[in-house]
Amino acid sequence: MPSVTHTSSGKPDITINYETFGEADGPAVLLVNGLGSQLNSYPIEFCEGLVDRGFFVIRYDNRDVGFSSRTEEDHDYTLSDMAADGMAVLDDLGIDAAHIAGVSMGGMIVQTMAIEHPDRVRTMTSIMSATGEREFGKSTDEAFEALMTPPPDNIADAIEQDVVHRKIWASPEWYDEELVREFVTESWERCATNRPDRQYAAIVASGHRGDLLPHVQTPSLVIHGDKDTLLDISGGRRTAELLPNAELLEIEGMGHDLPKQYWGPIISAITNLASANAG
Repeated sequence: MPSVTHTSSGKPDITINYETFGEADGPAVLLVNGLGSQLNSYPIEFCEGLVDRGFFVIRYDNRDVGFSSRTEEDHDYTLSDMAADGMAVLDDLGIDAAHIAGVSMGGMIVQTMAIEHPDRVRTMTSIMSATGEREFGKSTDEAFEALMTPPPDNIADAIEQDVVHRKIWASPEWYDEELVREFVTESWERCATNRPDRQYAAIVASGHRGDLLPHVQTPSLVIHGDKDTLLDISGGRRTAELLPNAELLEIEGMGHDLPKQYWGPIISAITNLASANAG
């Protein structure tokens, strides 16, 4: 897989691992991951669904997960630095501007991209995310406790814990334990040295975007499910409320995950927005 190394805010070099799908001359869609997740969180079939509509798709490992760099404990970073990582991927591919979409923490990152790099963002889609304002997008106690519980050292035990925790915030009707186990096993075997705690610290250090999002002129889409227990739907509603040029798509029954039953409407919404703003 290709990678790009860059310097963010004068801090030590960061290497970002990425992967592409489709023809490079198509309009680019950059997919940004959530907390602790790797690029495989956007399944190949999901990416191919975008390719089938004529798009060039990029997925990548955020810093501190997958095959991208691990940061030193004495070098703190913010969502702005993570947004710069995504811009470095576009630079490496020679892409001036892209349609960007992010899930959960990835939604926070793409919001930051639209705030800080508006000329690089054709459209922005924030999925199951929030503005960082504490009163919006709250977790249930059970979901937050599960999110913050460190994994066991043994990979087999970590996989079992992951499977159990994901059920807490999954789309209730479509939780498939066999598929989830297959995915988390693939993820843990791909990389077992992820540092979501470092990424969570970046979220906290970044504060909220409540006073910045109203200035974003980028055509935007906000997608959120009404069964999300990790970041409740008020997070999405608030994001759409603050963005001047945003559409809100609420998906009945969807939790804090992307089961294949919802890929169709999500892919359609992203690509419809992109096609309407193809300039």
